[in-house]
Amino acid sequence: MEILAYGVQRDEQPILERAFAGRHPLRCLPVFLDRDTAPLAAGYPAVSSSVNAELDAQTLTVLAAGGTKLIAQRSTGFNNIDLAAAEKLGIAVYRVSYYSPYAVAEHAWTLALAVNRRLARAANRSREFDFRLDGLLGRDIHGMTVGVIGTGKIGECFARIAHGFGTTLLGWDIAENPACLDLGMTYVDRTELLARADIVSLHVPLLPATHHLINTAALAAMKPDAILVNSSRGGLVDATALVETLRSGRLAGVGLDVYEEETGVFFTDRSVEGIPDDTLARLVTFPQVVVTSHQAYFTHTAVTQIIDTTARNIDDYAAGRTTENTLVPKP
Repeated sequence: MEILAYGVQRDEQPILERAFAGRHPLRCLPVFLDRDTAPLAAGYPAVSSSVNAELDAQTLTVLAAGGTKLIAQRSTGFNNIDLAAAEKLGIAVYRVSYYSPYAVAEHAWTLALAVNRRLARAANRSREFDFRLDGLLGRDIHGMTVGVIGTGKIGECFARIAHGFGTTLLGWDIAENPACLDLGMTYVDRTELLARADIVSLHVPLLPATHHLINTAALAAMKPDAILVNSSRGGLVDATALVETLRSGRLAGVGLDVYEEETGVFFTDRSVEGIPDDTLARLVTFPQVVVTSHQAYFTHTAVTQIIDTTARNIDDYAAGRTTENTLVPKP
């Protein structure tokens, strides 16, 4: 089965080619899959998409007209795919339901530590041979209260690291995780967590119920010197409200690996033309904000697991098997 892989990063391509060698013919493209690039898939029975693909009904219709029968997305999230339209068009959809949770949890802590110790500002100063400490005062993580919103696999890993730092753990989720309870985590309601936590880290999926979970009211409930970290999905945070909160002088810092309007911006080079998104442009100017480009998953271990699972998903589709990774048709 010939595969056209969209949105392939340079570091990712050799791993993809090794995984597919001897299994399926593979062509890799750096461009993302959307309604403009979908015609490139004509004649390919299967495409592999990245998390920033725009798989709305119009894009899926173009893919179906070109003969595509399978979408194998190289990510856990699938809120970018119109599953109802895919089912109507007869396109099967698979995702990667699991990969290393340590990759994301470790990056979330990287953001938290970079924000707390003002590492971006310090590194930029050092390049200009400015070695002053003015404005670089941080705080000990040890003894802080850390709030984990979403205590699944990644949230649990984040909590284990927090426990190693010697923090007090608060959790919020629809169900308590016994492993987190063993770490000493106390589950509280979201308002209490926001009010008490020195660091708040988000690890919940993006659903209608969690869209803008961190909004104006939630930001106002947080400590004025708290740190907010989001390495999950951009839509969890109302970015406009976050800008206004930062402009008012609240929050010690913010670490973002995701942004609600990141599609078409993240994973691209906009260093010459800039970006039209005024909210994102404003966010990156705050000295206490660190933004990375949806790279929390981007470790060799995690990417290898994602690609190996994607190759197995294609094998399963070719064999007529549905698994826990099958989104359409439902297993």
